[in-house]
Amino acid sequence: MSEQASFPIPETAQADETTGRYIITFRDDAVTEGLALLSDQTGITNLTNAADFPDSALDFSQIEAAGGAVFPTLGVAVVSLDEGAFSSIMTSAGDDSAILAIEPESIFYAIDDGLSVDYLRGYRDAVDHLYEKATNTTEVAGTKGKSCFSDDIESTWGLKATKAMKSLLTGNEMKVAVLDTGMDLLHPDFAGRSIVSQSFVPGEDVQDGKGHGTHCIGTACGFKDLNGRRYGVAYEATIYVGKVLNNKGSGAGGWILAGMEWAIVNGCQVISMSLGNTLSTSSTAYETVGRRAQQNGCLIVAAAGNHGRTGGSVGQPANSPSIMAVAAIDNCLKVPDFSVKSGIFPGAKVDIAAPGVDVYSSVPMNQGRYATFNGTSMATPHVAGIAALYAASTGKRGAQLWQLLTSHAMALPLPSARVGSGLVQVPE
Repeated sequence: MSEQASFPIPETAQADETTGRYIITFRDDAVTEGLALLSDQTGITNLTNAADFPDSALDFSQIEAAGGAVFPTLGVAVVSLDEGAFSSIMTSAGDDSAILAIEPESIFYAIDDGLSVDYLRGYRDAVDHLYEKATNTTEVAGTKGKSCFSDDIESTWGLKATKAMKSLLTGNEMKVAVLDTGMDLLHPDFAGRSIVSQSFVPGEDVQDGKGHGTHCIGTACGFKDLNGRRYGVAYEATIYVGKVLNNKGSGAGGWILAGMEWAIVNGCQVISMSLGNTLSTSSTAYETVGRRAQQNGCLIVAAAGNHGRTGGSVGQPANSPSIMAVAAIDNCLKVPDFSVKSGIFPGAKVDIAAPGVDVYSSVPMNQGRYATFNGTSMATPHVAGIAALYAASTGKRGAQLWQLLTSHAMALPLPSARVGSGLVQVPE
């Protein structure tokens, strides 16, 4: 039986926690020039290079001795700088320099949310009957008279709402990277699947000790549970498991960048990141990386954030204009109070919405095999899986794939600041 889960994250720690290292963003096609400038100004040479590792799977445990690492496809580096080196290199950064920006390396977290008992009792409509059946009957345009969706023996409510159950698309020949807390590689629901895995967390293997990553992978790329209920979208896609968050659910920005470099170099058409922090201002590094990913035929989708109860707006990295920010909706197509809204800064806008309340999916076997979670984290892999279906059916990539997702979304009678272009829909 599934259970409701919550992974509370202290919001006071999300906004400003850093590692002490810095992320350096180089101008387009200026990595070599930028590294030379870095060396001249700081004396840092021979950074660990992701390109020197098989499949660009950098071993992050090696960067301490080298003082940092460079990711040539992304055009960024992560470095350790003392006060003097930092002051020196800052004077050399700018629009006319090979170095565009220098930013502190932030900590990111798995984004999910436990709803209050009152909220669950008011809206839950799943067959598990752990809570009372939803009583809200407000009809939403586009649902053809059906006020609310529900899980049943055939599928989860999210696959119905997004029309995945009406599609014959499977995601075959697509590569979907899920950068998260890893995966239970022994989960029987994924036996026989094509899975490529890599951990970028020093001292931890890919095996998911938290459950968040396995749940997100299940939604994006899983198929059916042991009773035949379908819960996954792109169920024939190749799964790229990048562990970038540790077993406690947090990770350094450099680990995430390493996972992004690996996924792009390996030709993933979609990267799903159900992680973030509460910083409302966008990062030059992640915006640049998102744009360069699109140029390499890869679309990045990320969780908008779960700090909506405090009036928060889209956090990093989803608030980068070139990264698709995903908000959550419930089974009655309403916005839960935890899902953030668009912010005032450029790029800090919700782009699209997806099922993110009472989402049933896989978790590690030692955690019960299946569970029901809430959060924009759960909405994000719905979009990632559907993006893979569009990529397979149309051949579109990057920015064109983004346009397909948003233009085919189902409009909702809700503010765009909360749901963007609307509810993501599977291509017919």
